[in-house]
Amino acid sequence: MEIQKIDVVGLGASTLDMFTVVERFPETREVQKAGDMLLDGGGPVATALVTLAKLGASTAMIDHVGNDWAGSLILDDFIKNRVNSDFITRFPEQSSTVANILVHQATGNRAILFHPGSAPEVGAEEDYTALIKEAKILHINGRYLAACRTAITSAKASGVLVSFDGGANRYHPGMRELVQQSDICIVARDFAFHYTGEAEPVDAVVKLLNEGPDIVGVTDGAHGSWIARRGGQLFHQPAFMVEVTDTTGCGDSYHGAFLFGLLNEMPLKEAAEFASAVAAINARTLGGRAGLPSLEQVRIFLAEYR
Repeated sequence: MEIQKIDVVGLGASTLDMFTVVERFPETREVQKAGDMLLDGGGPVATALVTLAKLGASTAMIDHVGNDWAGSLILDDFIKNRVNSDFITRFPEQSSTVANILVHQATGNRAILFHPGSAPEVGAEEDYTALIKEAKILHINGRYLAACRTAITSAKASGVLVSFDGGANRYHPGMRELVQQSDICIVARDFAFHYTGEAEPVDAVVKLLNEGPDIVGVTDGAHGSWIARRGGQLFHQPAFMVEVTDTTGCGDSYHGAFLFGLLNEMPLKEAAEFASAVAAINARTLGGRAGLPSLEQVRIFLAEYR
């Protein structure tokens, strides 16, 4: 297969997310009328790639899914959003990961239940060097850790930048080597605290920069993000205040939009503002991807806020 030049290659888990809007999270046996329901594609790396593709970048996803109904919908969503899925392998007799996400109607906060699929993980022995070397950025979040190590080796050998997403409640010691080998490291405040021991984002950014990345960011939802480049000035990017429907995918879309900014040579402050705008727009709609904007929609949003 001839591989075309691509902006961002992602390695991570692709899921099917089932959203249900509730007045309150159930505490015991009860019947409750849902405010809304939606099926949407999910997964941190996968949603970042969809964000990039919606903005106009070229992307490709590496993953394994089952040959089931959920796997079909996962792939259909990639195709609909123009993410190259040629490197997603389907396994007969295996299932795909499905998540059930309860969204609190008043706040947009979430409770997540997921059922991992039986499709095997992407392994270290799988060689995607030919794909990765044609990319500008490799985006990972530590899922399939052994495969991440192999992918990073391929990226480093080809001069491809490595972007790492450290999500909330996802820190474990194996992630440290990924942070240290990344060029762009944007993590949730929870991840930053568990990695550095620093409760304040500013202090965490400084410590993470000392680990090796060239660009570091710490995100904290409605409190905004803190960004710095090695040798540059650390700054705070406030979050845009919007009417929140669902916070699912906000961090993932921030990552995708931030990478889009870097690909288009935006100054760091402009890339952070752009990423914050995309995350805010996405939060106004139910689902992790349903509200992802086009480039023109982001420009209109920013013009209204300036």
